[in-house]
Amino acid sequence: MSRSGWFPFLIGIGLGLAGGLYYAWLINPVEYTDTAPDSLRADFRSDYLALIASAYAATDDLVRARTRLALFSGFEPSTELAALAQQRLAGGFGEVEAAALAQLAADLANQRRSPASTATRGPSTASTLVPTPLPSSTPRPTPTPGAPFSLASQEQVCNPLLATPLIQVEVSDAAEGGVPGVEIVVVWDAGQDHFFTGLKPELGQGYADFSMTEGVSYTLRLADSGQLVTDLSTHPCEQPDGTPYLGSWLIHFQQTP
Repeated sequence: MSRSGWFPFLIGIGLGLAGGLYYAWLINPVEYTDTAPDSLRADFRSDYLALIASAYAATDDLVRARTRLALFSGFEPSTELAALAQQRLAGGFGEVEAAALAQLAADLANQRRSPASTATRGPSTASTLVPTPLPSSTPRPTPTPGAPFSLASQEQVCNPLLATPLIQVEVSDAAEGGVPGVEIVVVWDAGQDHFFTGLKPELGQGYADFSMTEGVSYTLRLADSGQLVTDLSTHPCEQPDGTPYLGSWLIHFQQTP
C-alpha cells in the first residue's frame, strides 16, 4: 500500500477510536450497581466501616454489625476497627465516630462476655491477670448505667519494655470489667489532646495510653468527670545493669458501685 493509501486508513482508525470513547464515556458509560463492599476503594471502605460502627452505636445490634462486617473477606474486625478508630481520630474525622469504632471493636473482641469470664492483661506486666471467681453466695457487683467514675489509684511505673514513657489509663466498671470508648483529656502548658480506651484491645478493653515528653507536666481527667490527676511527668528509673531510663504512670479509674 502506498504512503497516500495509509493516511485515510489511519484517519479512519483514529475517528473510530474517538467515537468509541465518546460513546463509552459520555453517551452510555458503565454504571456500577450493587457493588460488593469488599471491592470498594480504601477510603470508601473506611467510610463504610465507620457507617457500620455508627449504626451499631445507635442500635446496639451486635449480630447485625457482625453480619455487615462479614461482607469483607479476610477482615479481622476487632483489630482493624481499632486501628481505623485511631486513624480517623488522627485525621480529624470526629471523636464520636472514633468512639463508635472503638466501641464496636471492643465489643467484637470481648463478644460481650461477662467480666467474670474475661481475662484482662495488665499494661505494664508480662503476665495475664485472671479475676478470681466469687463464691456463688456472694452477689457480684454490677455496672450502674450513668454512674460516675472516680480515681481508684495512681502509681509510678518503671517498665524498661516500654519504648517511651507513658501515661497508662485503665477504666473499669463497678464489676471490675474494662470499659471501652471512654474519652480522656490530657492538658499541658503547650496544648491538650484527647484519647480513648478500647483502641488497644490486646491490652484490655478499658486501657488507653498517652506518650509523655521529658520535662513536661501533664494534667489528666476523664471527659465526663471533673476529677483531675495533676503533676504527671516522667521520673527516673534504672535497669538492673544501672542503665537509666524514664518511668511512666498507671492511673486507674473505677465506676462507683
